Order: sequence, then structure tokens, then C-alpha cells
Amino acid sequence: MNKQETIEKKLTEAFSPEHLEVVNESHMHSGPATESHYKVVIVSKDFEGKMLVARHRMVNKVLEDELSGGIHALALHTMTMDEWFKKGRAPDSPQCQGGGKG
Repeated sequence: MNKQETIEKKLTEAFSPEHLEVVNESHMHSGPATESHYKVVIVSKDFEGKMLVARHRMVNKVLEDELSGGIHALALHTMTMDEWFKKGRAPDSPQCQGGGKG
């Protein structure tokens, strides 16, 4: 199972999301493409009544092992169903600037 599949499995088990996208954006990294840059769009009832930072902490806790083992960038878009219907999609991620580059 690759990192993307692992992330999908863990988030599905933890949140039973109404919508989940895990996108490997490693090709946007300024260096060699590896499994290191991801965008997660997750819509779950578990986020209702929680501030954005609390939602991100919830996801980060579930992905603790992955975050300590090679993921360089994780763009999180955590929404309730109402927010998802209003927004319709998550914003595109910017190109990686490679730390101090750019």
C-alpha cells in the first residue's frame, strides 16, 4: 500500500467522510518527485462545531505516523457538508517553492 492509499484508509476509518480526496501533489515539488506532498479534501460530520485548527489537529493526529515519516507538505481542506455545498471544491495548491527558493 502506498502513502496515498494509507492516508485514504486511515482518514476513512477515522472520520467516515461524506467526501474524501487525497491528491499526491509531489510532482509540483521543486525537487525530485517523491511521495512527499499531498492535498486532502475531507468532508465530515465530525468537523461540525469545531474551529479550523481543531479540525487540522484531528487529521494530523490520525496521520501522525505518516507526518513523521517523509511527508513534507500536507494541504488540509476540512469541511462540514454545509461548507462543502457552499464552496463546491477546494482551492488549487500553489507550486512548491522549495523552502528558501523563490
